[in-house]
Amino acid sequence: MTTIATPHGPFSVLVDSQGTVLASGWTTDLDSLLALVHPTLRDDVGGDAAVALAAVDAYYAGDSSAPARVPVRQHSGEFRMHAWDVLRRVAPGAPVTYTEFAALADRPAATRAAAGACAMNAAALFVPCHRVVRSDGTLGGFRYGLDIKQALLEIERTRAA
Repeated sequence: MTTIATPHGPFSVLVDSQGTVLASGWTTDLDSLLALVHPTLRDDVGGDAAVALAAVDAYYAGDSSAPARVPVRQHSGEFRMHAWDVLRRVAPGAPVTYTEFAALADRPAATRAAAGACAMNAAALFVPCHRVVRSDGTLGGFRYGLDIKQALLEIERTRAA
């Protein structure tokens, strides 16, 4: 695990032997991040996180799309894995509702499953689940706190304007 300072606190990344992000978030708790990594991927934790950390730095320096250019590897069921790929295509500054996210993931009636994909996302920022909000515009949940989710959305909204 490698940790860097960000304006929203320490940000840690776990990568595999190829530098692919397995888990990330605003924490220094290795055990909490490792618990998010699918058991079949845990044996490969421990590569060089330089590319991932450079993307986090670039994000905070003004390039909201930088994390989307870093490979991510998560494992789950077919819908959830597809939903995580879809999340990576949600543009900075253009958040979607959980209902819209479900439709983008080709399952318009699966709003709860779409919300579950956000909740189970291990690779915060790299898979931008913070870009999904409730249909009434309120934030919903976020593993690292609503203050960080709101700040990220505001950063991206300001940059996109």
